Amino acid sequence: MVSKESRQKVRVKKHKRMRNHLSGTTQRPRLAVFRSNNHMYAQIIDDTVGNTLVAASTLEKEVKAELEKTNNVDAAAYLGTVIAKRAIEKGIHTVVFDRGGFIYQGKIAALADAAREAGLEF
Repeated sequence: MVSKESRQKVRVKKHKRMRNHLSGTTQRPRLAVFRSNNHMYAQIIDDTVGNTLVAASTLEKEVKAELEKTNNVDAAAYLGTVIAKRAIEKGIHTVVFDRGGFIYQGKIAALADAAREAGLEF
């Protein structure tokens, strides 16, 4: 019988492998994305000092008020525009995209596309 690793373990393994190549600098911080079953979270992180510069999630009142559901593609796209607007207000225009080991499709792709349209470059 073939034993199969859980999706969570596979995702974490992919993310650790990706993080060996990705890191955010002061000039080009890292846009890290995480999605749970119910919510999505996005942070812009400067890895040289370990600070979160900008953060947004579907848990926030202002974001949640605009959404019908917090775990669909529309919510991800809205979160992408929110994080991009907050980043541009802080003077951040270019980032490195860290998809967190998730497959680049659906919600993750929607968030990335919306952030690009709102003005972030990656």
